[in-house]
Formats: sequence, C-alpha cells, structure tokens
Amino acid sequence: MATNTPDPDPRDGGDFDYTGGAVERPGLVDALEDRVDGNVRFDEYSKRLYATDASAYEVTPIGVVVPESTADVAAVHEYCYEEGIPVLPRGGGTSLAGQTVNEAVVLDLTGSMDEVLSTDPEAGTARAQAGAYVGDLNAAVEPHGLKFAPDPAWRDKSAIGGAIGNNSTGSHSLKYGKTDHYVEELEVVLADGTVTTFGEVAVEELRESADAESDDLLPRIHAEIVRILDEEAGAIDERFPEMKRNVSGYNLDRLLAEYRGEYGEAGVVNLGRLMAGSEGTLATVTEATVSLVEIPETKAVALLTYDDLLDAMEDVAPILDHDPAAVEVMDDVLLGLAADTPEFEGVVGMLPEGTDSVLLVEFYADSDVDGKQKVADLIADRVGATADRARPATMAEPSDGAAETTSQPRRAVDAMEAHDPEKRDRFWKMRKAGLPILLSRTTDEKHISFIEDCAIPPEHLPEYTREFQEILDDNDTFATFYAHAGPGVLHIRPLINTKDVDDVDAMVDIADRVTDAVVRLGGSVSGEHGDGRARTQWNRKLYGDDLWDAFRDLKTAFDPDWLLNPGNVCGDHDMRENLRFDSEYEYDAGFDPAMEWAIDNGMQGMVELCHGCGGCRGPQETTGGVMCPTYRASEEEIQATRGRANMLRGAMNGELPDDPTDDEFVTEVMDLCVGCKGCTKDCPSGVDMAKLKAEVEHAHHEEHGIDLRTRLLGNFESLAPIGSTLAPLSNLPGKIPGAGLVMEKALGIAKERDLPTFRSESLTDWFEARGGAGIPRAEADRDVLLFPDVYTTYTNPGAGKAAVRVLEAANCHVRIPDVDGSGRPPHSKGMLDESRAAARDAVETLVPDVADGWDVVVVEPTDAVMLQTDYHDLLDGDASDVPDADVATVSANTYGVMEYVDAHRLDEDIDLDAPTESLTYHGHCHQKATKKDHHAVGVLRRAGYGVDPLDSSCCGMAGSFGYEAEHYSMSKAIGRILFDQVAESDGDEVVAPGASCRSQLKERDGGAPEPPHPVEKLAAALA
Repeated sequence: MATNTPDPDPRDGGDFDYTGGAVERPGLVDALEDRVDGNVRFDEYSKRLYATDASAYEVTPIGVVVPESTADVAAVHEYCYEEGIPVLPRGGGTSLAGQTVNEAVVLDLTGSMDEVLSTDPEAGTARAQAGAYVGDLNAAVEPHGLKFAPDPAWRDKSAIGGAIGNNSTGSHSLKYGKTDHYVEELEVVLADGTVTTFGEVAVEELRESADAESDDLLPRIHAEIVRILDEEAGAIDERFPEMKRNVSGYNLDRLLAEYRGEYGEAGVVNLGRLMAGSEGTLATVTEATVSLVEIPETKAVALLTYDDLLDAMEDVAPILDHDPAAVEVMDDVLLGLAADTPEFEGVVGMLPEGTDSVLLVEFYADSDVDGKQKVADLIADRVGATADRARPATMAEPSDGAAETTSQPRRAVDAMEAHDPEKRDRFWKMRKAGLPILLSRTTDEKHISFIEDCAIPPEHLPEYTREFQEILDDNDTFATFYAHAGPGVLHIRPLINTKDVDDVDAMVDIADRVTDAVVRLGGSVSGEHGDGRARTQWNRKLYGDDLWDAFRDLKTAFDPDWLLNPGNVCGDHDMRENLRFDSEYEYDAGFDPAMEWAIDNGMQGMVELCHGCGGCRGPQETTGGVMCPTYRASEEEIQATRGRANMLRGAMNGELPDDPTDDEFVTEVMDLCVGCKGCTKDCPSGVDMAKLKAEVEHAHHEEHGIDLRTRLLGNFESLAPIGSTLAPLSNLPGKIPGAGLVMEKALGIAKERDLPTFRSESLTDWFEARGGAGIPRAEADRDVLLFPDVYTTYTNPGAGKAAVRVLEAANCHVRIPDVDGSGRPPHSKGMLDESRAAARDAVETLVPDVADGWDVVVVEPTDAVMLQTDYHDLLDGDASDVPDADVATVSANTYGVMEYVDAHRLDEDIDLDAPTESLTYHGHCHQKATKKDHHAVGVLRRAGYGVDPLDSSCCGMAGSFGYEAEHYSMSKAIGRILFDQVAESDGDEVVAPGASCRSQLKERDGGAPEPPHPVEKLAAALA
C-alpha cells in the first residue's frame, strides 16, 4: 500500500507537552495576538472552560482563540503548523465522545464566527459561518417553508461546523440521512493555513493536480483521494457497514459512491462531504453552503405499546415497511422515569397495564386525512397481540393502498394516536422526559456515554438487544434502551463509576464485547455521536487493518504532522484515559455547606452534576426558556451554567489555582449569576447554580466579611419599614441632582437607576386602617394569610390591595400575619444566617394557623418561591432546629396569588366584567423555574383578557443585581432581550408579577410606565 507518511511517523506519538503553554512557550501568546483580530485567551480560567464537553472526558487545552474571521483561523493554523502546535476547532462543545477536548489551541468558532450569511430559497440553499447554530439557520429559512434537514437533539445549541464535523443526524434520519447529504460547498483552512474551497470536482481534475511528493498540501491531498478511489474500493465495499447511520471513521463510502455516480454524475466527487464526520482532524471548516428541505405539511404519531422490549425490537423492521419518518423506542426504565414527572404521569397512566416498552412512530403527511390514514394502516398491520379486540370507533379503516401485512406476527398490544400538534409534542416530550432524570444522578455512578449510539441493521435489533443485556448483566450494571430504533440506533448508557478502577475495566469490557457484536451484525460503532476519545480505538476492529491504514494515510496527506485534533478518528486514544472523574480525582470544597443538600453526595453531587451538554448556551430567539440569561446577553462560556459548573468543580478539585472563596474566583465566576433558578428546570441535569452561588457567597462572607453595600441590600427587609415611616423624606435623595453619582461612588449603586419609592402608607397600615378583614371568618369559604413581602408592603402596596380585593371577591377571609419578611433579600446576597433566621421566624409564626387550615398567599413571586422551596434548603435536616414537618406544612400550603386563584378556581365564583384589552405577560423566572408561571395566564384569559405569554428569560434586574454599578451593563443587556420580545408582542399592555421585572420594564427604550401586577388587572376586571 502506498503511503504519504513522513519519517518519523507522527501518528505513533501524539504526546504534545504544552500544558501551561503560555508559560512554557512565552512567545506563543504574543505571536497569536500579533496575528489575529480575535481574542487570545491562555489564562487558567479560559483553559478550564474548554477542558470539557458533553462527554465523560476532560483535557486541558494549550489555550483558546476566539477568531473573528477566516483570516484569523488561517493565521492560527499557519503559525501552529510552523511551530508544531496542535489545533482544535470547536463549535458548541456538545460532543458526547470527547472529540472537542484536546491538548491543543482551541478555536471557539461560536464566539464571533456565528452568522447566517445568506439564504437562497429558490435554490434551496443557505450559507453560514461554522459557528452559527443550527437553530439560527432554521429560524432564518423557516419563513420560506424550509429547514436544514438533520435534527440533532441539541440543534439549538449545536453549531453548523459541529454538525459537519460529526456528520450529525437526528430522529428523522429515516427520511433525511446525515449531514453529508446536505453539504454543497465548504470554505476550509488546511493544516498549514491554506484557505481553499471544497465542493464538487471531477476526479480527472484531481488526477491532473495530484502530486504525493509536493511541498503544498492540496496536491498531496488530491493524490491520496485518487489513490483511495483507485486502490481501496474493494476494502470499502467489504468493510463499510451498509447503514444510513454510520459516522465512524472517514467518509470514504460516500466518496466512493459519488465517484460511481450513485448520487449524481459519475466521476464527480464533493470534497466537502469528505469533511463530514472528520471531527476537525483534516481541516477547519469556516463557512458552509448547505442544501435545505421543505418543512412537511403535517405529521401524525402512533404510540404502540408492548409487553416486552424484545417484542418492540422485533416490530421495528416490519414497521419500516410503512415508510415512517421516525421510530423511537422507550423501555420500561424510561417510561418509569416519565411516570414520575407530573407532566407525563397522565400519559403513561393511559398505557395498558403491564406495558413494558413503547414505539413512537411518526409519519410525515400531506394532510390530516393522509396522516390519520397512515396511522390507521400501521395500527391495522402491527397491533394485534389481542387479535380479536374491537377497533376503536375513532380509528380509520386501513386503506386499499396500505403496505402489505408482513409475515411477522403482530406484537403490539395497543396503540395511542396523536394528530394535533399539542398532543404530538406531548408524546415527543415524553420520549425525551426520562433522559434528564437519567442525567440527574448525583451519585458517583453515572450513565456514561461511551457505547451509546452503535448502529445496527433494524432486523438484527432483537439479537443485539439480547446480547447487550447479557453483557450488562455480566458486568453487574444496567442501562436504559431508548431513542432511534428505526435506523437501528439505540442510545444505551450503562451505569458506571469512573472513579472506580474496576468499573472502568468493566466499561472497556462492555465496549469491546459490544463492538464485536456490532461488527458481527453488520453495524457501526457510531451511528450519530462520532468517534472521539470514546470510540476511536474501536474503528480498527470495525474496518480492519487495511482501511485503518487508509484512514491514517488520508489524515497524513491533509495533516502531515498530525496537529489537527490529534488522536481522533484513526489515532491512539485510549477510552480509559483523560476521564473527567477517575480514581485519582479528589474533591475538597474548602468549606462546609450551610444549607441542606438532600441529594446523594450532598453539595459535592451537585458540583459534579453538570455533564456538559451545553443546554445553557442556546440563544433566546430559538431556544426559549429561562436558562441562561447571562450567557444569552454575553455569549461567553464563563457566563453559562456549564461554564460556572466546570469552574466551580475545578476550584474544588484542585485543577484551578484558586479556592472557590477567593475574591478573584467569586468575582470572575460566580458574581454574574443572577440566581434566576432557570437551570433547575431547563438544564437536563437540573444543576442548581443559584443555590451553589449562595453557598459560595456565604462561605466568602465567612472568610472575608461582608461589605457595606451587601449589608444594606441584604437587610432591605429591615430598612424598608424605616424608609416607609420617613417617606416622603426618604425618597428625596434619589431626586436630588447629582445624588446618583454620589451613591455610585459611595456605595456602588448604579447612578442610572431610580431607587425604589417608599410609600408612607404601607400595605399593613392600609389593611389595619380599613378595619382588617372585609369578610368575617365565619362567613368565608377559605382562610388566607396574605404574606407581607417587603416589596408589596412598602414599595407597591397597590398590588397587595388588589390581591385583597380579589380574594375577598372570592369570599376569602384575609388576614396579614405578623412576620417581618421572607428572608429573600439576604438570601440573594449569600447572607444565609440572616435568611435562615427570617425563615425560622416565618415558619414558627405561620405554622399554627396553617396547621389549622389557613393558606399562605404571596403577591411577590420570588417570596412565594422562597417559602415553597428555599425554606427546605435553609431549615430541613440538620440546618436548623425547626421541625422538617413544620417547614413542609408551610411550604405545601403556600401559593403565589395568581397560583392560588387558579389552583382553587376562585375566579369562577367571581363576577367579572368582560375586558377587551390584550396583555403581554412576562412571568417571573423563579415561578418559571418551579413551573408555576402558567397560573396567571390561565386566570387572565378566563377573565376575558387576551394574553400573549412571552417565552422569556430573567428580566435582568434580578432583585438588587441590576442596581449594582458593576452589573448595570449586564442587567441592561439581559433586559434588552426582554424588551425586544415585548416590542414584537401585539399586547396592548405589559403585565409582570415581579417587582424587579416591573422596575426593569419601566426603563424600556423611550421610557414606559411601570407595568401592573397581574392581580391588579384581575382586580380591575371585577364587576
């Protein structure tokens, strides 16, 4: 076999000792800064941020460059090529096999090279920079009825360059195949810095320019491609699996198929498609022209139920005869996890008793009638484990043109149908519901991705499943079986403790034996997630020595010194090395947690929970949700939940030189977390960064003391009554010219902000002046303790008065309890001793009445959530001497005011006018995080208002955060995202339950009145 490999062979090494490159190569940083316009980051914090991805691996890079242009990328390549320094292009860092972590100079292409450059709806193409998100591309072409066909699970957070690097696909690969099919042309930077275009080219042109001995890379690349086509065709035919989902190794089968004319003109190949699945080891993609497909007219879904997973696996192949767009499997473990979630327990409860597994089958259709018919044909063919059962009256009869009934026995026991978008989405969300719970384990044992996406011919899935289960049993572990059964790709993540040497040995044994089964059954080692550190070593077993050497020769032609993401695809990675958690891993927080952590491994379990999927990095426009507002405003990795989690873990296990309580760490890493709690809901693992921040800040206070501004803001519940008593004099300082500048210099309060206005008559003063309760208790239907949160009581009593009016209109007896506040202000500043004291006083005051049947109702959302959830952190277990049962009693009977009205349908007994207004509703992030945000929308709609609920994140004010001078710009940047959403809404008026939100919204561009609380709009509708 011919070879382009130089001597000595760089393929046998890969031991690049550049750790701490900025120190060992003092000229490297200066050289790169002189050559690029983008950011060059070689500090320890930046390197730590890019040491992990969504895999089980961790490798500290040499440094990070955030290029601004292709010229920057080329400059980095050229210099590193001359100096023998590895380079790694990186997109969203969502890879599951470890292919985006390496000891290299990392190029973060999502930082500045993230634009959708152009769209051509008539041609059905689009051009984008490599760092553009797939979600952004789809948003740009959706108005034209088009989309980028591959749909990886994290497409809103996955970059186009990453999709090409992994040759990504998704749930609908039965229809669409892989990314390579949609690559039309790529701009790439070769190892030596050469910028070139890869697209369609005649092989004869390659022959003319081929020169294996050339000093230039392109002629050498052309020579090796021609050699592969001439000499390796037989090996490719023999060893490449005939699978739509194979992404292992280099894309030689696609290259050969194009040469033979299977996708177009014979003798013409698209070199851009050779980049698909190359994981940045051949070149760096900087721009891509991709083809698009039409969005289907409509869809239809059938959920087939089975008594056994193997029955479901047996049914996959015959189901494919019906030409579905997707076939997804859920096993008993996943269904059990979904059943434990309030959102899906009803759906799972509708399944027949004894259901072990289900297949979700989706069809694309031209019309609803067409979709219903396809589902009917499938059910008539495949459902029949109880053969003589009556057909449901709603089920269409099978059509004359239905697929012929297969000779396979009918194994499905029953079926559910979904035709309207809401129900279809519910079924799909149920399919995805269990994975977050899988990933939320805080034990040392975790469901590791290392053999989770093998592709098997569907007819062999039953045999593969049986053998995989035996392998798991032999290694004394288990896994769930779920995902893309249609194309034969089951996601199977065994439970492994990588901190245990024996478990790591088991991991290797599982991978080795599963690979044997894959090869024997004609499958692929990777059907979706790539090779990386987890699977590269198994490619030799899959393809044999000849193709393994061909891969390595191709790599050498592109990259003579093996500097581009070395070790991947055909390199020397060992799946046991560079694990994020290994037997030498150590953890030392440096302080004892102040709160209760009722999870396995306590606070350490939460610190180690982030698995790196990048769910916190999605843009608001395409991702929605709450998480992560600071990343959405800054697009900086350190401001994402993933970035903070990685940094915190690095500080606590000694990988960073700083302790988590050091001033620099607290300022650079934790300070800009706004405590929105969005990560507890939107993060697949449920990382609670707000709680972790509170622990770190508290420990920092214990070690370094509390500054004056923090004490003032944290003690707002004590200061507000004084401000109310002294009003209006207490409001004068904010109105004196120049006072803002003085406040900023003296206390660090942003001069641009208007301070809260204290009311001389507080809510409690007004309530007492009116004579207390308006409805006698003996005549009332419900007893309500209206909790006097500090914001409603002293700065916005109008919302509290409205709440009283609404509650009394619903025949509630209302009383304001004698408590000083919830403790939210000190809690948000990490003053946990003070917030615990407030929580203790509140529970001790409230619990006798609550135990006697009273409900606690709170106007301010963040205070409601404080009582509902944060009190457990502060008071449960050994954290205080308050009985856990008392905390639980108060928590379970506390409601936000709109939640209370909705939960008990109080508005149905209230006479309301019929308002004609339409409202734009921005919910509070704490309520969204606890899934209580929908209540206000439902009540306002029933009252007659039109309501447009924004899928918005935090407003950016975040309590006192937006008042602090150093946070003002970040606060406004977050706020502008919300302002844009408000501007796009058709509502006549904005409403928001949070005091901070209303304050921020008042400062929209051009100025705007402070929005009302939703309860004020409900009170305004009272007849």
